[in-house]
Amino acid sequence: MNSLDRLPWRRVLVRGPSMTPTLRDGDVVLLRTRARPEPDAVVLVRWPQRPHQLSVKRAVCHEGDGWHVTGDNTAGSTDSRELGPAMVLGVVRWRLWPRPGRVR
Repeated sequence: MNSLDRLPWRRVLVRGPSMTPTLRDGDVVLLRTRARPEPDAVVLVRWPQRPHQLSVKRAVCHEGDGWHVTGDNTAGSTDSRELGPAMVLGVVRWRLWPRPGRVR
């Protein structure tokens, strides 16, 4: 069992500029681990080539065994364009800090 599956909601700290302007480095978000991703959702992913790295990206489309995902800041993002499909671990629903609100 994946450790993220134990609880339906998890807090995640965003690191890096890849999701700017939607999310910024240091934002704390609330992740729904059992939610099904849809295109355009903000998601937490893992790539087979980087099994110890988690990334927050935007879901584009379902692709074989994973999802094609990109960062909102394409110039500052390493994503499916380089790494191929990613495994979605959950869907980001809310920003908790510093500007609480729904993530779209």
